[in-house]
Amino acid sequence: MSRITLVTQDNANAEQSALLDAVKGKLGKVPNFLAVMAQSPDALQAFLGLHTIAGAGQLDPQTRERIALVVAQGNACEYCVSAHTAIGRMAGLTVAEIEANRAGSSQDAKAAVAVEFAKALNEHNGEVTQSEFDAVRAAGYSDAEIVEIITHVGMNILTNLIGKASRVEIDFPKVPLQQQAA
Repeated sequence: MSRITLVTQDNANAEQSALLDAVKGKLGKVPNFLAVMAQSPDALQAFLGLHTIAGAGQLDPQTRERIALVVAQGNACEYCVSAHTAIGRMAGLTVAEIEANRAGSSQDAKAAVAVEFAKALNEHNGEVTQSEFDAVRAAGYSDAEIVEIITHVGMNILTNLIGKASRVEIDFPKVPLQQQAA
């Protein structure tokens, strides 16, 4: 059971209701972690704004999901591993690719470098080595794309914190942390 009450249309104020309608209109449903964030409309608006802007960047949707998976696994957020396994599958990632991403790599050589860089950023709170930084550049990522990788790591850390601290109920097909993606 969630430590923070989910905001639904039944208990929402006008501002929360409008945000929930916008989320549902875009995603087809309101994921539980966003219903938790709706307790603070300002926090939800900030997250949705960042998510929208980051989603319009140069990184492809599959790489964004790869990053989300490695960060969620690294931070032991079962909610986010479950959510991004489902979203990753919708973005075209295979079961084997999702397993590789959760382990900190990729079957795609260029994406593997981005996933490894994201893993290092997460594990070392941004303190990456020069060789890790050089590797992401050598793989062909531009400065803009490197900034986007960093942004996606930070954004996913936020969602991991919300998921873990609130103990929000998983509303995606559950994927245990100790097992590979199914």
